[in-house]
Parts: sequence; structure tokens; C-alpha cells
Amino acid sequence: MSQQDTSELPVTPPASDIVPEAGVTSVSDGGGQSRRPLARPWAREVAVLAGFVAAGVAACWPRATFITGSMPMDSRQAPLDVWSLWWVAHQIVHLANPWSTTHLAAPVGIRLGFDTLMPLAGAVLAPVTLVFGPSASYNLLGIVTPGLGAYAMYRAARLWLPGWTGPIAAGAFFGLSGMLASQDWEHLHTALGAAFLPLTLEAAVRLRRDPVPRRAIILGLAVGASILVDQEAAVLAVILAVLLLAPWLVRSPGAARLRAVTLGAVTAVVVAGPQLLAMALAAGPGGPRRPPTANYVHFAAELPAIFAPSPRLASYGLAGLGSIYQSHRSFELIATFGAVLTAMAVLGLVVTWRRPGSKGLALLWLGSAVLALGPTLFLNGRPLVPLAASWHGLRVSLLMPYTWLIRLPGLSSFREADRFALLGLVGAAMLAGAGVDWLRRRTWPLVIVVAALGATAVGESFAHDLLTNVFWYGIAASSLIFLSAYGGMVSLAQVSLYGISAFVLGNTVTSGQVKGLHLGYDPWVGIVLAIVITTVIGLLLGAVASRSAGIYFLMITLAFAVLTSTFFGSVTNISGFSGISGME
Repeated sequence: MSQQDTSELPVTPPASDIVPEAGVTSVSDGGGQSRRPLARPWAREVAVLAGFVAAGVAACWPRATFITGSMPMDSRQAPLDVWSLWWVAHQIVHLANPWSTTHLAAPVGIRLGFDTLMPLAGAVLAPVTLVFGPSASYNLLGIVTPGLGAYAMYRAARLWLPGWTGPIAAGAFFGLSGMLASQDWEHLHTALGAAFLPLTLEAAVRLRRDPVPRRAIILGLAVGASILVDQEAAVLAVILAVLLLAPWLVRSPGAARLRAVTLGAVTAVVVAGPQLLAMALAAGPGGPRRPPTANYVHFAAELPAIFAPSPRLASYGLAGLGSIYQSHRSFELIATFGAVLTAMAVLGLVVTWRRPGSKGLALLWLGSAVLALGPTLFLNGRPLVPLAASWHGLRVSLLMPYTWLIRLPGLSSFREADRFALLGLVGAAMLAGAGVDWLRRRTWPLVIVVAALGATAVGESFAHDLLTNVFWYGIAASSLIFLSAYGGMVSLAQVSLYGISAFVLGNTVTSGQVKGLHLGYDPWVGIVLAIVITTVIGLLLGAVASRSAGIYFLMITLAFAVLTSTFFGSVTNISGFSGISGME
């Protein structure tokens, strides 16, 4: 099957309402060996993984600066995760049970079945923990988790989206999202557990396409491993697997399919057996105290915040857009898909409306968003409880699906409704990848704009500086390429126009004890004025310089550059050679 055009995907009987059977087959090289470095499939996969990990390092910066062993101190959960990594490595060395300890609540001790232990991560990183310490393991895990989540989503998206652009975009929208980045800082176990959602998606889809034992075992390994990392993420993984496999079994029941699903379930239970046994023992007499029922309401998303721009936009001076997002708990998950992801997911749904699976992905996205709202509805920070009822002393709404979900056996302990936003992120990222692929095939420059806007939802200081430099140099390079390639003119006045724009902005927005006019305008007003004034001056310069060519054009633009530098350096009321301070 060709990977050139998504509109020409062959229509095969859909395996579910969520993900279609139509996939992407490998491209044959005709028997010849290509000399390109990425000609081999494994080399391409390694390159994509490395790219995602590098992007994840930037997304969670400055976490990489802690790799030497120190620990970010602004996280409540970090000390517990560091201790858990140390404890698992300690018990492995001593061939002892890591699911109980007498180091806490001594001398009786406690069982750790419901603790955020991350036994799988602790076992894998045990060599690092023993050599460099648990803080190094914690920081290493935090650094690679966004990239691993992005790569897992990329692999799942390859089953639905042809080519490379769409799947890579889907991976970036998932693993590098502000939602996952916030968890990577506050609740590392949740971020790592979320990476198993696209793994479960991929394994379930492959199982439905070919229900052989090998693929059933892979699905069981994915689900079982998620239980060994984060139990809440494991619940979401099980829900996702049920949504994928139940319609498949009901529509065409058969012995082969039933055997495959049974084998997958047995594999998951065997892999997660120690954790499940520890949870069963911890739930016995003297087990952990049940958390307050108020958590059902406290840890829930709000409207319209769940689709609002990321609060991280405030770091760019866009406090108005960043303040649209509201949350019950400031230290909890950033439960918003973001404006960029929402817009691209809607576009992806529109352009793939007739493709099998698109409507199911939309239902997964929006259905999970509704569940993330919890048992009551918060609208612009105000609680609304339509059709109110009392449940375990808690006032809940009978209209909210989450109210009924937590009444199901085994789900009453799922008290953080906003975690369902992570499940919805799977469907939204897939649709957004389709939207980006559509843009690439029609107006590819918009893909760069989408990537730049999407980065604003993630970054800390490093990403801010990187993005600023990319914009700065990118605009300069684009203008020079346009002049030289299309007009045959080499200009030396580009930086002067940059300086004029910067000084106009600085003089209009600053106020107080700094140089400049101290106008104190709104930043958006300053930006508009800077663009207008710079454009007018550029037009005047172009009207004069464009009448010349060759060395004469070069000298005219050089003269303008020298004149601009001398002017702003000499007129200290608006600048001076030391520039304008007080801007952030």
C-alpha cells in the first residue's frame, strides 16, 4: 500500500469504532541496499526515538541539570519517588520483598501495595541507583519519560496515519504536551504510566488484525507492566483495551479471538501478579485509610479550562491567555488539551471524517474529557450540580458520567477524575496528527507555525530561550533568502530593522526607572506599533534602495545599518548604546 496519500487508504472491515484496520505497510527497497543512513527501518526508528528524547529533554528543562544527583525541590512527590527507587534496588540486592517495609512506621512496618512504588522502573534502573544513587535514577527517568511517551504514541499513530509527518506530530502532541510535562515534574509515576496507553493501543490493534498468541502476549505484557508502574494509568489502559477488544469480540465471536484475548488477560495477570497480590494484602485488615470522598471533586477538570490555552503561556508575557485555565489544585495535573492541540484535533476530525476510526477517536477524546470533569460541573470556577444527589456524604450530579463510573465494582477508588484527560489525550493526539499531515500536504509552512505554537505549551526557561532564538534567526534567515534567492539582492540592513522594531517595543511597554519614553502601553499595543513603524521604515528604505543593484544596493543598505546604529546609540532618551532594560 502506498504511503503517499491519506485520502487513498484502502478501506478494510474496521476492527472497532476507535482505530481502523487500515495500516501502513513497510516500503520495499526492491532488493537493493540503499546507502542512505536511514534506509534501514531500525535506523529510522532509532533516529525518531533519539529525536523525541532530545525534544523531551528540552521540554522538561532544567531537569537535565539535576542528573548529577541533586533533586528538584519544588515537587511534593519527588522525595517519595526517590525513596521508592532506592528501596526497590535495595530489596533486589538483598533478595527481599519490595512491597513491604519496616523502615516506615517502625517497628510494625507497612505494606506498599497501594504506594507509588514503581517496582518495574525501580528494577530496570537498579544498576543506576546502586552506582550513582536514587536521585540520579529519578532524574534520568524524568528526562527520558516525555520522549518515551512521544515515541510510543508515534508507533501507535503509524497504524492509522500514513507517512511520517502525521505520526511524528501525534507523538509530539502526546509526549511533549503540557499535560504530560506537568506530570513529569509533579507525579513522575503517572507520566511514566501514561506512556503505556499508546503501547496498549498499538498492541490491541495489532492483536485484532492478527489474533496470534505472540501478539496476545505482547498486549498482556503492556497492560501488566503498566500495573507495575502506576495503578491509575493501568486502569486507563484496561479501559482502553476493553474499548478496543469488546466490539471486536461481539461483532465476530470466534474461538481464535477468544483464546487470544484470554491469553492476553492471563499474561497481564501473571506479569502484574506480585503487585496485585501486594494490593490484595494491603487492602486487608489494618490496610490503608480510605482517602476522603472530597477528592472526587477536588481532583477534577473544569470547563472551559480543559480546552483552554496552557497556563504556561503566562511565561511568555501572555498572562491573559494563560489565566483562562483554572484548576482546583495548583499542584495537580494541568488538565487541559491546549488550544493548539484542540484546534488541530478538530481539523483532523474534519479531514478524516469518512475514514474508519476517526469518529471513535473523537469519542475517546471527548468522552474522556467529560469523565475528567468529575461528579460535578465547574464552569469558570463556579460549581454546578444539576440533578444533585448524595453519595457517601458527597453532593454529586446524576448528569455527570463520572458519577456512575465510580459506582462500578473496582472503580470507586479511582478518585482523581482529571486522570481521564490523559486517556483523552491519546485520541486527541491521533486526530491532531491527521490534521498536521493534512496541512503538510497543502500549506506546509503552517506546520512550522503549529510546531512553534505547540512548544509554548510545554517549555520552561530553556525552551523559552530556544524558541525565541528560533523565531529571531528564522525571520532573519527567511527575509535574506527571499531577497537573495528571488530578488538577487543582498541586504545588510536586516538587523537594523530588527533594532528599530525592538526599540519601538521597548519604549512603548516599559515604565519606571529605566531608559526610554516610559509609555507603559499594553504589550500587544507595543507589538502592533513596532510592526507598523518598522514596516513603514522598511518600505521607505526599499523604495530608495531598490532603484540600485549590485554593489550600489549593498552599500546603500550598509549605510542605513550604520545610520540606524549611530542614531539609537546617540539618542539616549530612547536608547543609548547600552539599550533598554526592564523588559521580561
